[in-house]
Amino acid sequence: MKIVYVGMIADLLHAGHIRVLKEAAKYGKVIVGLFTGKACGEIDSVPYLDYAQRKEVLDEIKYISEVIPQETASYKNNLLKIKPDFVVHGDDWKYNYLRKYRQETLETLEEWNAELIEIPYSSEISDSKLKDQMMSLGITNNARLGRLRKLISYKPIVKILEVHNALSALIAENAEAELNNQENTYAHFDGMWSSSLTDSTAKGKPDIEAVDTSTRMNTINEIFEVTTKPLIYDGDTGGRPEHFEFTVKTLERFGVSAVIIEDKIGLKKNSLLGLETVQEQDSIANFCYKIKTGKKAQITKDFMLIARIESFILEKGLKDALNRAEAYTQAGADGIMIHSRQKDPAEVIEFVKTFRKNDKYTPLVVVPTSFNGLTCTQLADLGINVVIYANHLLRAAYPAMMNVAKAILKYQRSLEAEKHCMSIKEILELIPGNK
Repeated sequence: MKIVYVGMIADLLHAGHIRVLKEAAKYGKVIVGLFTGKACGEIDSVPYLDYAQRKEVLDEIKYISEVIPQETASYKNNLLKIKPDFVVHGDDWKYNYLRKYRQETLETLEEWNAELIEIPYSSEISDSKLKDQMMSLGITNNARLGRLRKLISYKPIVKILEVHNALSALIAENAEAELNNQENTYAHFDGMWSSSLTDSTAKGKPDIEAVDTSTRMNTINEIFEVTTKPLIYDGDTGGRPEHFEFTVKTLERFGVSAVIIEDKIGLKKNSLLGLETVQEQDSIANFCYKIKTGKKAQITKDFMLIARIESFILEKGLKDALNRAEAYTQAGADGIMIHSRQKDPAEVIEFVKTFRKNDKYTPLVVVPTSFNGLTCTQLADLGINVVIYANHLLRAAYPAMMNVAKAILKYQRSLEAEKHCMSIKEILELIPGNK
């Protein structure tokens, strides 16, 4: 019997999938290559269902004879392994970001004169449309909460963008851009960062933990009402351990995926000020106790507590940073954020390389506000799992608003300012309920 290969993600099984499988079954025995989480991550399409859950559904479909894992977005390895007579796929991959894999598939099939059969794509039925419809209804706290761990497991690097209100969160949710010099390859942000700096600044307050947890949770609630992506919470120092445990419970209950706390004590001062202001680092023992208190307070396995190390900020050097990283992971921290205010990333690179010699798995987080020349790919190659762009939306918004305000004052009318503004029609279309 002829062998037919079909590659699928099958996160949301729909009529389009059945159409492809039904057609494939006409040509012989159908083997489905089910994308693993890692393969999905390569094409920026991390599924909500685990591999085992998706496989269980496919195993019950009568058109399918066998389901095997497809470990990469490329079909080549599986094709060389089973050497099918046919590959069946929707014809939409001729035009979208998958077309490089289509070309590779064609070249591979030529080696044994196999055939690619393409099924006409229906724009009325697609994964993206169904996901958009689902997401318009919202997402449960549990689904959002567990999303970050999946992203870290599946993607080379997780890209997080600062948000400080619901409008900025819509940007993090929907922003899309074609990669430089990579036609038809698009990038998105994977999640959001609730920055204490930008949340405080948006409220006209200093960045000294002046905005209490309840007020910040109100902002997060507004953000969660209009988004679906996971959120990491900037917990500053975490406060007293006895208070931090309640913060953890609150964050987890809301569906926040992670909290990052820094190993400093006293009145909070922004780290980028460095030694210009008095900042004191907590002892390893005290901070480990805070980590253990936070971990003990959480209920689910999905919530993450990430320890932020300030050794480079306070010029205590690599050895101190590494000692703290080891102690914090042993205390139960789910990840380590290494911070630096230097424009040269050398100390961060040295830390990551040394850390990874002994620990291959603990997620590493960076906030490259100062050393902003490194790309996401370069950071991933170093062994970093999460990059947070921690304050850029607010920093961009303020000068834009100030320029418009000054133009109105200067010209005593708003005509000259219009070129810097969205149209009323655009801003109404930004929010679905206005349409």
